[in-house]
Amino acid sequence: MAIQNSADRTTTPPRHQLRPIGGRLKRSFDVCAAIIALVLLLPLILSISAIIFSLNGGPVIIRHRRIGHAGESFGCLKFRTMVKNAEDVLARHLREDPKAAEEWEKQRKLCKDPRVTKIGSILRKTSLDELPQLLNILNGDMSLVGPRPIVEDEIPKYGSAVRLYLQARPGLTGAWQVNGRSDIEYQKRVALDSDYLTNWSLKTDVIIILRTLPAVIKARGVY
Repeated sequence: MAIQNSADRTTTPPRHQLRPIGGRLKRSFDVCAAIIALVLLLPLILSISAIIFSLNGGPVIIRHRRIGHAGESFGCLKFRTMVKNAEDVLARHLREDPKAAEEWEKQRKLCKDPRVTKIGSILRKTSLDELPQLLNILNGDMSLVGPRPIVEDEIPKYGSAVRLYLQARPGLTGAWQVNGRSDIEYQKRVALDSDYLTNWSLKTDVIIILRTLPAVIKARGVY
């Protein structure tokens, strides 16, 4: 499966290296669960890859730069859900639509995104576009449960809570995802992440994982 970089900017790691929240217990749980998930979902992953390639060509998987534990930049993997010239399409759309530009500034998302392909829309609504992130988990870049991966420009939005964010590995799912996703204001998202990280337990991770499937089925706040 072909992989392309969507933004190759790197970030400077913070001055202090931070121990990941959850330590070895959380990491062991992540690795075991990710391996099981990859084995069980491999036929689905291969089928999605074939569909994307047949409809839209390659690359099938893209790599977005995100900020992870201790401020390290990593390539967050996703199935490609957008047209190949996505950045140009977005820039033109934001120039021509002030309301869309305002929405993008607040949420870093668009309810009606002109970049998204038809198959991409389906993958996003079902969250299947994020399945490649199981590889990020095995690589140690991400966790099954954690704060949503952010780009460098989003760091100021976290304010003083950014230190908590940097103490964790970003998650494939998390408190934000099971509480309404894009229907939630950004500061509420930060509050949810902060509460999760402050009160982390393996029990909380299991509960969030169990709540993820119903949240995906309802597709609330997904766009």
